[in-house]
Amino acid sequence: MNALKEKLVAQAHAEGFELARICRPSDVPQVPDRLAEFLAEGHHGQMGWLAERSHWRGDPAALWPEARSVIMLGEIYTPQHDPLEVLRYPDKGAISVYAQNKDYHDLVKKRLKRLARWLIAQTSDETSVKVFVDTAPVPEKPLGEAAGLGWQGKHTNLVSRDMGSWFFIGSIFTTLEFETDPAEKDHCGSCRACLDICPTDAFPAPYQLDARRCISYLTIEHDGPVDVELRSLMGNRIYGCDDCLAVCPWNKFAQEAREVRYHARPDLVAPPLAELAQLDDAAFREKFSGSPIKRIGRDRFLRNVLYAIGNSGQASLMDAARQHVGAPDATVADAACWAVERLQDAAKGME
Repeated sequence: MNALKEKLVAQAHAEGFELARICRPSDVPQVPDRLAEFLAEGHHGQMGWLAERSHWRGDPAALWPEARSVIMLGEIYTPQHDPLEVLRYPDKGAISVYAQNKDYHDLVKKRLKRLARWLIAQTSDETSVKVFVDTAPVPEKPLGEAAGLGWQGKHTNLVSRDMGSWFFIGSIFTTLEFETDPAEKDHCGSCRACLDICPTDAFPAPYQLDARRCISYLTIEHDGPVDVELRSLMGNRIYGCDDCLAVCPWNKFAQEAREVRYHARPDLVAPPLAELAQLDDAAFREKFSGSPIKRIGRDRFLRNVLYAIGNSGQASLMDAARQHVGAPDATVADAACWAVERLQDAAKGME
């Protein structure tokens, strides 16, 4: 099986994965306790599916009892620009790096399926596989740590000595039994850069995340109005947040993404808020076709844009906010009213 494993790793690299490591489904004994604490504290917010399927997330072996090995794969999406630069321009929208081009779910899953088909062809039709990429109750980050892809940093994301913070994770569960790789150790040390930069103080403690305060959660998963106390802290971030990832010192070892469809579209690096506020539903769908942004829908995206406009302090954006005060969607209308009020207050403060 060692010879097959060597071929598997080589084939994974050929498919575009920078790292390929293997663990057992049962190699994450700490997950049930961590997950139970996370849910008990209510840190999952509106993500009810985390609680509903916690028995699978807490025990990967329960997801598919026949599985004997989990092949964990990492694919780089390192940005070619400084993702924090856009935060200096309040009239522009900040979009998370991973969403500045094609949806990684589709790209990674296609690679996983090709690799899985290759594995079956190398063994027999009796070999069974299942592929996952962030859309099933699989604790991918703990499995990635157990397999040696990296370790869960203080921001709870996976960090790699070879890839820094900028990589996607995919997994292939299989009935084949491979030799496992050693788990990765924590290399965060005394660093707390990711904790200190968080705009909303979303980390109650190192290695703990309160999603209800996380801008990625608020702009993508949260339905309805965002708490007023958090809106002003969101700045011009309109889809996701890269702050805690971008400041990780391990990024100095990150490599450039080989997949050009992960390279940022020029129009999504720092899009003008005024232009985004003009998008109707059809224009929104056209602009974000093939992008993960399309998943949240135009109204939730517009809500985020209006919060950013309200935080901009730019009087020139007043009309962009006012046009949505009477919007049919109550959350959009509320965001527009808040933005107008914020801009009016900013204008008064400059008199």
